[in-house]
Amino acid sequence: MQVLDLSGKSIVVVGGTTGLGFSAARCFVQSGARVVVVGRDPLHAKAARKSLGRGARALAGDAIDPAMSTQAINLAVKEFGRLDGLYHVAGGSGRAWGDGPLHEMTDEGWRKTIEWNLDSVMCSNRAALRRFLAQGTGGSILNMGSVLAGSPSPRYFSTHAYAAAKAAIVGLSKSVAACYASHGIRCNVLEPALMDTPMAKRATSDKKILRVIKARQPLDGGRVGQPADLDGAAAYFMSDASKFTTGQVLAVDGGWCLA
Repeated sequence: MQVLDLSGKSIVVVGGTTGLGFSAARCFVQSGARVVVVGRDPLHAKAARKSLGRGARALAGDAIDPAMSTQAINLAVKEFGRLDGLYHVAGGSGRAWGDGPLHEMTDEGWRKTIEWNLDSVMCSNRAALRRFLAQGTGGSILNMGSVLAGSPSPRYFSTHAYAAAKAAIVGLSKSVAACYASHGIRCNVLEPALMDTPMAKRATSDKKILRVIKARQPLDGGRVGQPADLDGAAAYFMSDASKFTTGQVLAVDGGWCLA
């Protein structure tokens, strides 16, 4: 279903082969855009390219590699003539590396979580800014945050490196928005709550957490969010409808921040 008119837009989605990123990429294509999606798993990249159709290209690579975002943006320019938008979704939980409450966190847990969730954003945003400035056309950057950056839930979601990285994304995005507004470059942040993605499997399979979610995300029956719940907001920030909007943080959270 077409959400907003993205006809002719050329968009790169970092972390776009599964979950929230893939759902958004599909929405962008259905709304008239051409996309390049990037994901770590070559099989997922291949499947995404096939599913998204002729208006899409896909690359397999790691978002923490500075060359990866540049490669994806260069591909968008080569195939579609220009870059109009970057949506950075890549990131995730660092529990497996040792993220957790600060007194329990390991050094590796901190480093890996920050690298995956914050360093990768710096790499993609820098590459997009360089392209927009070279084109002289302006453009839109949208980064993925989390409600945990400003609305913690310590009993079940006490991953402090992750929260720190997501909070830093807000600071980075606002700084970018202020610095490059005169060039017509916008930078905004989406902050979802608990969404039904592979990253959230631990939480979405825990009955105690689901009871908490019913109270913390009361909209629409108190449910876990679905990837498509973010699509409209992502399309808005990629479209000309948001041409006078920058430096904003939009929580798409079912009411989490109000609980």
